Amino acid sequence: MKQSNAYILAYTVAVTFFCALLLSAVTLGLKERQLENIEFERKSSILSTVMELKDDTDVKEVYAKRVRGYVVNYEGKVIEGVAPEKVDVAKEYKKSPESRYLPIYEIVSESDPNEVEYYVFPLYGYGLWDNIWGYVSLKADLNTIYGTNFAHKSETPGLGARIATEEIQKRFSGKKIFNQQGEFVSVEMQKGEGMDYSNDPHKVDGMSGATITGRGLNQMLKEYLGCYINFIKSKQNNLSFIERVALY
Repeated sequence: MKQSNAYILAYTVAVTFFCALLLSAVTLGLKERQLENIEFERKSSILSTVMELKDDTDVKEVYAKRVRGYVVNYEGKVIEGVAPEKVDVAKEYKKSPESRYLPIYEIVSESDPNEVEYYVFPLYGYGLWDNIWGYVSLKADLNTIYGTNFAHKSETPGLGARIATEEIQKRFSGKKIFNQQGEFVSVEMQKGEGMDYSNDPHKVDGMSGATITGRGLNQMLKEYLGCYINFIKSKQNNLSFIERVALY
């Protein structure tokens, strides 16, 4: 039996409305889980810069016990009432450095919560095709890199995308962001690959075929770590004379 145009239209509207309602319900139902996954990934990324995360590692428990975070401004002063996990670093990246909220995560000793072993800083920048980001941890001297965790949106597979691999990230371990004169110089990935820079505290072996991604990584490290220099210097000034002498 041929249906009227009005019936077909009403039926189409009803089906569309029902599908939209169902999709909305599913989205809302999954939102909480999605947020939990994002938060778990953030905590895992931070912890991975200072320790190996195994399959049986309870990330939430370790994070709760050993990580404390806060937010500072460009001057290095703590901003009260702002939780670091609520700061969207991607959005802050679009602001001028002087206007950014800058999260910091302290990793305390497992045996002594008053002893800070590492400081972890979020990073954000631009690679070859799109944004890159990550975390870098510094030892208590706030000069020596302990570990890194880099990620990307769309770098070239097998080339620039290698910044997310352990092979590349471990090359930064032990490098220093200040020179012997106490000047902030950051760390630079070099062009080409296969060179030995073990005796140079500021140079890192590069990635073949990924020069532009390497440049983006260098710029991200220098530009974003540079936002924390006032904070870092204030902490270093509180070190003992012997500790300060050993910094550089």
